[in-house]
Amino acid sequence: MKIIKQIFLLALAFLALAPSQLSAKEEVDVKEILWGHIKDSYEWHVTKVGDTDVIIHLPVIVKSSTGWHVFSSSEFAHHADESGNRPGPYGLYIKNGDVTSYPNKICEMVNGQEVRPLDLSITKTVCVLFIDAIILLLCVLIPARWCKKHKPEDPAPKGFVGLMHMFIMSVYDDVVKATLGKEADKYAPYLLTCFFFIFIANVMGVVPFPPGGGNLTGNIACTCFLGVATFLITNLTGTKEYWKEIFWPEVPTWLKVPVPLMPFIELFGVFTKPLALIVRLFANMLAGHAIALSFAAIIFIMFNISENAIVNYAAGSSMTVVSVAMSIFMMLLELLVCYIQALVFTMLSAVFISLAHVRHHEEPANA
Repeated sequence: MKIIKQIFLLALAFLALAPSQLSAKEEVDVKEILWGHIKDSYEWHVTKVGDTDVIIHLPVIVKSSTGWHVFSSSEFAHHADESGNRPGPYGLYIKNGDVTSYPNKICEMVNGQEVRPLDLSITKTVCVLFIDAIILLLCVLIPARWCKKHKPEDPAPKGFVGLMHMFIMSVYDDVVKATLGKEADKYAPYLLTCFFFIFIANVMGVVPFPPGGGNLTGNIACTCFLGVATFLITNLTGTKEYWKEIFWPEVPTWLKVPVPLMPFIELFGVFTKPLALIVRLFANMLAGHAIALSFAAIIFIMFNISENAIVNYAAGSSMTVVSVAMSIFMMLLELLVCYIQALVFTMLSAVFISLAHVRHHEEPANA
């Protein structure tokens, strides 16, 4: 009976302390919550304090019909006009994000037609790219500086340098050297750079505040560049035997002439390999961020589920515990995925490069 009274008193206290300023049902733009983190933009939205948005405005560099212009993204209107565009200086505006042509891009009207100026702006994705590149350089140059000052017979380093040595040698021995053998040293710089760049970009994307929070590997342009780099290295360094197996594979002649069926399949595979790298990394990182943000968005949805403020407070408070627990679980899972995706991209790149270094098949020696 005493426990029931305590529960009843706690319930009364909860109802009494429920904030009176809690409004009834409000519109929650879940799409904006998700895409605000994932998509690229000309400004970096950090958080919202009350009714004030904390935003890092980035430099805009464009060449329009009136010449070159350099200014801050703060000069664009914060709220959209009737057409959904955000007007800015020099006749420029940021296009409505819900349209199919140039969404969230800077445009201008020239002779009654909407055109895109030459845009070299430092967007959120570009800014994150610079930050990740600086972190990558520090992670490489600090151990390199230690190695330059010490001899091979010196004791092993400790702390951050020791961690990076272990990390680098682990990837080199288990992935690069195990796949490429004697040619490992030739391609190790590229493959190790790919691994650590992707890993750092993935981890920084999980960090919810600047300098993290940017979804770099969830941007198709970034993964496309990495895939094309692997494609070029694989095919430009391929041996004659590699190209022979593509255009004249060791299959029955009727599969090659008069209809080049097998050569077409082999040539098609040359382009699907880098495409698989691009889509795999992009889709996995984009989906991971979307799921983690979806769990966080549940809190806002439940706080605006009803017209009654007290019901909203009760539903939101109860779901907050579940949402936070699932968000933490997804963040930990994302850290694992960050490592796995970097390792898979590096390993497959090494495999594709090794397959391009085919040598002549030696005839078995006669007994």
